[in-house]
Amino acid sequence: MSFLYPLFLVTGLSLAIPVLIHLFNLRKYKTVLFPHTRFLKNIQLNSRKQSQVRYKWLLAMRLLFLAFLILAFAQPFFNNNNKKNDVNKLQVIYLDNSYSMSVKKGARNMLDIAKEAARKQVQHAIPGSRFLLLTNDKPVSYRAEPADKVFAEINATDISAAAKTVNQVLATVQSILQNEGGGGADVFYYSDFQQSAFPAQPDKSLMKSITFYGLPVQTNEPEDIYIDTAWLTTPVLQTGKSNYLVIHTRSSGKAPKENPVLSLSINGQVKSAASLNFSDKKESIDTLSFNVNDASWQRIELTVNDAVVRFDDTFRITARSSPNLSVLVLNEGQPNPYIQAAFRAYNGFRLNNMDITGAPKDWKDYNLVILNGISRIDDILGKTLNDALQQGQSICIFPGRTSNFQSLNDGLKFAGDIRISGIDTSVQTASSLQQGSALVKDLFEKIPDNVQLPVANWHYIINSGLSANQQSVLSFRNGDPLLARYTPSRGQLYICATSADLQSGNFPGSYFFTPFLYEMAIQSGSSSIYAITAGTQQPVYLPLANVSERNTVHVYGKGLDIIPPQRPNGAGLDIFIDQSVQQPGFYALAAPGADTTKIALNQDKSESQLDFRDVSVLKNEWKGDNIKWLNITGAGTIAETDNTSSFPLWKVCVILALVMLTAETFLLAKQRVAVV
Repeated sequence: MSFLYPLFLVTGLSLAIPVLIHLFNLRKYKTVLFPHTRFLKNIQLNSRKQSQVRYKWLLAMRLLFLAFLILAFAQPFFNNNNKKNDVNKLQVIYLDNSYSMSVKKGARNMLDIAKEAARKQVQHAIPGSRFLLLTNDKPVSYRAEPADKVFAEINATDISAAAKTVNQVLATVQSILQNEGGGGADVFYYSDFQQSAFPAQPDKSLMKSITFYGLPVQTNEPEDIYIDTAWLTTPVLQTGKSNYLVIHTRSSGKAPKENPVLSLSINGQVKSAASLNFSDKKESIDTLSFNVNDASWQRIELTVNDAVVRFDDTFRITARSSPNLSVLVLNEGQPNPYIQAAFRAYNGFRLNNMDITGAPKDWKDYNLVILNGISRIDDILGKTLNDALQQGQSICIFPGRTSNFQSLNDGLKFAGDIRISGIDTSVQTASSLQQGSALVKDLFEKIPDNVQLPVANWHYIINSGLSANQQSVLSFRNGDPLLARYTPSRGQLYICATSADLQSGNFPGSYFFTPFLYEMAIQSGSSSIYAITAGTQQPVYLPLANVSERNTVHVYGKGLDIIPPQRPNGAGLDIFIDQSVQQPGFYALAAPGADTTKIALNQDKSESQLDFRDVSVLKNEWKGDNIKWLNITGAGTIAETDNTSSFPLWKVCVILALVMLTAETFLLAKQRVAVV
């Protein structure tokens, strides 16, 4: 047995008080006068022995009353966890320090409550206990440490932008057990049990040799307003013109009493604001406009005045005007009106139309080269096409219809193992859209279920070898691609299986045509708009002339200089910034001899979805001999919450103290009646 407040046991010295009182009273003699001797026959005399017995019982009641009262304040408990501890078992304390744990529960946030309980757990552990502390940050140590050091690490734990699921935590423990060869682990899991991080049912493969102790730290469903996402209506930022920003805001929990205000700031200066009105689906879609006067990087901040939960009140975007995005269109015949309309809608592109017969020999000055309506590719054009792909450029081919498709194959062989094997003249609708494609993933927050895909009146049947690395963006039901991406070398080659005119199908007039062309043009260079979400492992592409160890890209911030994970991709590098940096904010990417790129990093939106698991439901799904559920009391201590747990001992002590007080009162009343 242990005590939560052992200092209260010092008051046990007060047990000497009733003993002294009884010893003093026994030395006194009381004379009782009777008015007449006839009353003596009505008096029942007690012997000296009976008096001593009565006084001993009274003394015992008083001593027991004080003893039980002292024990109630000291709060005894059976330290079952310590009894079950095995010297070979690893003691793991996981503190969920994600953003959702910053929500207030009374005067303190939930992380502070969890830290207090974890500190008391370490303090009350048996002498010599060693613990391993895990948080959403990288572990301070992968080996168990003494209680005093773990106590200091718990105090130093703070809210982090990183987040982990319970499966990731258990997988880490399993990895440590395999490396250390321990006899199992006790995992004390302090968390708010957010639905996005804690599944409804356990993964039994991760529970092997682990005893799981769930310690929920939850609050009532709070009111939270957060910015889910925002995007510019144009593919590039325009200078000297109005730019429009669409903002998608959501409400979680209780509806706000007053309409919150959304404000837009550019480089720290407030530009515009709007009042949010939420629909029945607890969402609001608003559009704000702003102007910029220079082509440099702009730091765009959207802020909502939510006073309850603050960590998700800001959404960040970096953008710049890119007037040097140039597009070359080589036409066999008349220029295509749909291609011209697509790029002339915004001033961020420079469009150059030329006849295929006068094609330049070097395409390095162009971000995108489009071959429109061509029915043949000769050796010279084929070699130029291959050189452009070797330099990492983007090429798009809209072939013209011809029965002599071998004249196209003669030039395609220079680009890679790609060939046209026939023509399908049946009218077909594209049946699938590759959501993971680089052209698609930035178009939608979520692909609509009823999206209408393009229809082709005819299409070439295109085959390719493994070296061409084909990825179908749009494809028909029989598997033939309508639009496919090929990466036989550093660049990207897009081939549409039909022509870009309405006689061949409705692709040029579809929703996808213009956005796809914009993405193709941007891919050969660095993007002009960045809003990266932490935890998505979304790479940032930077074009570099000579990729080597000497021009490694660095991430710069306030007091920060980190080399993030990066890998070659075409004529540049893919930078995975969110694997090294989790704190939301504005950062700079730079390498020797390259321009500086500004990046905006936003927090994971799953932390804003403050939906917690019902612990009573979890107990029915997460149950077993190796799964225990504990409760953090108001005093910050740990108590059993299983149905088989006994009545709290301090309450038992209070009841026994009241029983002793009642018995003492009964004895005193009986004594008075006897005297009278």
